[in-house]
Amino acid sequence: MFRTKRLAFAATLVAAGIASGTTAFAYDNHTPASKEARMVRQIRHELIMQPFYGVFDDLSFRVEGNTVTLFGAVVRPSMKNSSEQVVKDVEGVDRVINQIEVLPTSPQDDRIRMAVFRAIYGHPAMTRYAIQAIPPVHIIVKNGNVKLVGMVGTEQDRTIANIQARAVPGTFQVDNQIQVEGSSKK
Repeated sequence: MFRTKRLAFAATLVAAGIASGTTAFAYDNHTPASKEARMVRQIRHELIMQPFYGVFDDLSFRVEGNTVTLFGAVVRPSMKNSSEQVVKDVEGVDRVINQIEVLPTSPQDDRIRMAVFRAIYGHPAMTRYAIQAIPPVHIIVKNGNVKLVGMVGTEQDRTIANIQARAVPGTFQVDNQIQVEGSSKK
């Protein structure tokens, strides 16, 4: 009986939404702005869903009409190629300019990557980020230089990540480009 009333109430809400035109489907997806927004969402989704995309890779892109320019740095050369391929397959993309850098192979850089990862995500204030499928702070290491990119919830988290990365032996320089959610500051 309770289940029947609940279903009837839900059906009434859906019908009311349809009648008033306030459903999730009541938008015009034929305007150029909505097509571009849909394309941007799809590109972002395809890039982060690649099987080998991880915390040591940084991918970004710019859309200009039907042309997509890829930026960033990756550890595996195959990530550069697969990123270009998945973006080419997105509806509306005619051309892809691939400017992704493949980071040089270096045992020293690999050691620094792991040490910075443990230092940042091992800190008690940062463990909540570590449990995400792809942690939000990406660690890019090239020739001993560390670049931190991504987004965190507070300025304190941004500072903690910076301090933890600088404390790792063997790092020459740390470029902290982490952004804080809701802040226009980079």
